[in-house]
Amino acid sequence: MPPEQAASSTRRIAHLDMDAFYASVELLRYPQLKGLPVVIGGGRRRDDDALRQRFGDALADIPVAAFPVLKDYVGRGVITTATYAARQFGVGSAMGLMKAAKLCPQAILLPVDFEEIRRYSRQFKAIATSIVPLMEDRGVDEIYLDFTDVPGGQREGGRVLARLIQKAIHDTTGLTCSVGVAPNKLIAKMASEFNKPNGISVVHEGDLQTLIWPLSCRKINGIGPKAGEKLAGLGIQTIGELAAAEPQWLVAHFGKAYGAWMYEAAHGRDTRPVVTESEPVSMSRETTFDRDLHAVKDRAELGAVFTRLCEQVAADLQRKGYVGKTIGIKLRYDDFKIATRDHSLSLPTDDAVRIRQAAGQSLKRAPLDKRLRLLGVRVGALSKRDAATDSSDKKTPLAQTAPAQAAIHFEAQTGWLF
Repeated sequence: MPPEQAASSTRRIAHLDMDAFYASVELLRYPQLKGLPVVIGGGRRRDDDALRQRFGDALADIPVAAFPVLKDYVGRGVITTATYAARQFGVGSAMGLMKAAKLCPQAILLPVDFEEIRRYSRQFKAIATSIVPLMEDRGVDEIYLDFTDVPGGQREGGRVLARLIQKAIHDTTGLTCSVGVAPNKLIAKMASEFNKPNGISVVHEGDLQTLIWPLSCRKINGIGPKAGEKLAGLGIQTIGELAAAEPQWLVAHFGKAYGAWMYEAAHGRDTRPVVTESEPVSMSRETTFDRDLHAVKDRAELGAVFTRLCEQVAADLQRKGYVGKTIGIKLRYDDFKIATRDHSLSLPTDDAVRIRQAAGQSLKRAPLDKRLRLLGVRVGALSKRDAATDSSDKKTPLAQTAPAQAAIHFEAQTGWLF
């Protein structure tokens, strides 16, 4: 077999991860902040709008001292992402902004501009697929690409093609990304973290023991904090130690399916294909309150929020062409404990009123004796909309008037507290 033909059979999967994506998009708008600790968090843009009103459209000319800083933040927001300069202080994604303020009070705080994020997300993905057609979308800032049969995809184990994609994205958008190329998705995702930012890491099958086994078990996508803590308690810290464990022992401690998967993952085995299209499992909307709300004392406010969330989920379903049969709610209490409840419908729907009614039924079965930090609505068991569903019916508007009136309207319909 000619060498080129033999090489073409080698599976080469890439994981592309945009570097500090939310922060990087903001730095395109505010280049004067490059190199500084910057934190992106929250969805409100009042401070951002105030800067524009004060200094005009010359955003690059706004003095650094004019930007809000983390030490002045008061609220319950969490960090979406942070620049690498901020991460050096221990600040990271999903951390509360108030906690981050203690670690890096001088960090500049910017809100999330979801419209810009989505625009750049579409742009970098279009660039990548123009070079490598087989792409699996894994969210706003990461994708998998199948290099295997793409011209040049085998050169230097995929490094040449990864460098080409990196350059094309940077030349067009000004953004950088990190790429890991490996025999499968599992290892490629780990590899994309090896050389951040703007790095390329290539892992071959023979590199498992030297590059993968020394890593912490938590580096395997699918081993979360609880499983990692349990493994540590059993004396297993690294992927190599996990690979050395007996399969039966793992099954005994972690269950048949998860234990068997752990063993396979530790040995770098993953046959999952790059899936170009996938159906969503569910759609949801949730919000964290600025202050804890009480189910009775804050009934009108909670009712209005609940109504809005149902409207938003319904709009998402209608826009994307789906209906769902399982309507659920999510509550996070003031002690950070979470409760979820579901209610199944006889027919799938994308109608806001029906979603609100079913969500109200779910909420009746949830404890409401503690104050609430978060409220969410979820629609699952999705299917494509067709003429047989009740989505063809005329939609009932939820709140054509004031939010308080909408809340009263739904209390009458559902018999529920809000």
